[in-house]
Amino acid sequence: MNALVPLPVLLPLCVTGLKLAIGPRLHRFQRFISLAVLGAVLVLSVLLMVAADRHGPLSVHLGDFAPPVGITLVADRLSGLMLTVSSAVTLLVLVYSLGQGMADRDDHAPVGVFHPAYLILVAGVSCTFLAGDLVNLYVGFEIMLVASFVLLTIGGTATRIRAGSTYVIISLFSSVLFLVAIAMTYAVAGTVNFAQLAQRLQEVPLGVRTLLEAMLLTVFAIKAAVFPLAAWLPDSYPTAPAPVTAVFAGLLTKVGVYSMLRTQTLLFPGHRLGDLLMLAALASMAVGILGAVAQTDLKRVLSFTLISHIGYMVFGIALAGRGSISGAIVYVAHHITVQTTLFLVAGLIERRDGTTELTRLGGLAKAAPLLAVLFFVPAMNLAGIPPLSGFIGKLGLMRAGVADGGAWAWALVAGSAATSLLTLYVMAKVWNLAFWRDAPPGAEEEGVVLESAEDDEEGDDEEEENEGGASDEGEAAGAGSGLPVPAGAVVAAGFLGQSITTTKRLPWPMLAATGVAVALGLSYTVLGGPLTTFTQAAATELLARTPYIEAVLGR
Repeated sequence: MNALVPLPVLLPLCVTGLKLAIGPRLHRFQRFISLAVLGAVLVLSVLLMVAADRHGPLSVHLGDFAPPVGITLVADRLSGLMLTVSSAVTLLVLVYSLGQGMADRDDHAPVGVFHPAYLILVAGVSCTFLAGDLVNLYVGFEIMLVASFVLLTIGGTATRIRAGSTYVIISLFSSVLFLVAIAMTYAVAGTVNFAQLAQRLQEVPLGVRTLLEAMLLTVFAIKAAVFPLAAWLPDSYPTAPAPVTAVFAGLLTKVGVYSMLRTQTLLFPGHRLGDLLMLAALASMAVGILGAVAQTDLKRVLSFTLISHIGYMVFGIALAGRGSISGAIVYVAHHITVQTTLFLVAGLIERRDGTTELTRLGGLAKAAPLLAVLFFVPAMNLAGIPPLSGFIGKLGLMRAGVADGGAWAWALVAGSAATSLLTLYVMAKVWNLAFWRDAPPGAEEEGVVLESAEDDEEGDDEEEENEGGASDEGEAAGAGSGLPVPAGAVVAAGFLGQSITTTKRLPWPMLAATGVAVALGLSYTVLGGPLTTFTQAAATELLARTPYIEAVLGR
């Protein structure tokens, strides 16, 4: 079974090489092998999760080189669960994107762009979850960065290039800081292998150990969009196509949370920076949800709720107890699925009505009842309405906070309850504006052409002619409808500069993928008992540390 551990990383990378060789030809074959490889990764992830639960952590030393020389990959309960959830989500997003016709628009590119970049992203996520040392954790981050920059800027519009540039600058800064932290860790411990570091860092002077912990936490907090290091996210994610935004929001920030979970439990047990983490968690909850309340664009609303709910996960990590770690793991799995689903629904709304600006939407509950259901269920799940999985995760975290009994813990319990209520308010606001009320006058009709790269260039030319200012009427170039676009509205564009035309009859693969994602989120409720038992075992294993160390070092 140990031989299966590298496959979730190797399979997407090998198929990526095949796709680059094929180029833009053989579209049906491209779709088939993409779906096949992600399906295979999902099956492998389930097998690894089950094996890790039954037999303990699985490890493999590539090339049979033992630590600290060789590359070590490890699958335990935590990484197995993260792999399974992420594989399921990436497969559903791929089906959704095929329905939207994104991948089929690579005809004019020298090579197929979307499929290879997407598979590289999946390989990077898998590498991060399986990494047994800091260097390969860094490699996983960089693989994701390269792929995510391509996906974020695909289509070439000025808006996407600007947002992508911000994303890359922030990511490169965190990468440099990560490299410095890795170098310092190797200098003081003589290794970067997690299992060996778990033993050797205890002998390092407390001040040096605390400095290393703070540097790694800063890196992972940037990746996870923890306040005050989250300002880049609301402007970067909403500009991308819906499937890209969905997988970014659902997965990439959770990679940072996973890294915090792994290093805090394995390398830095104890509570040296626990109060600082609790403060960051509380600030993320408050700032994120208040930002969501102030937004009028659905994608930006969801981006700010993403920041807010990262605070719940950091809350669990900060308490560092069995119950809190278990609650954090439940909440990570729940949030990956639910946040991805909500962004997919936002893409459906944009595809149907040409906008996600709430002031220009209305009447969807009557005009598109299926779409209303697809939004309502994950929205209530995100808000934590009993008995949904969001409630299960939040209840576990709040119970852990009450059991801790500290002042910061009680503050976070109160903050969690307030954030949950405000999330319900935000979701109710979206429901009332987009679904419940009548459609406002001048709503988009079917056949509106959304912004393309060519429109964006024309808009730039018009701005130059108007001496860099917008017209008095506030019309936005490239909107395709001639209607005023409110400030902060995000207008979509197709891949590779090609436009997307709105349609009232949404492609069935998009609806099916979103429906399955909703069902996946509900399955966490149905399987709440086994899921909680599994995450409690995972938390016990993480805090014990010995099973992981023995699986890697063999003693």
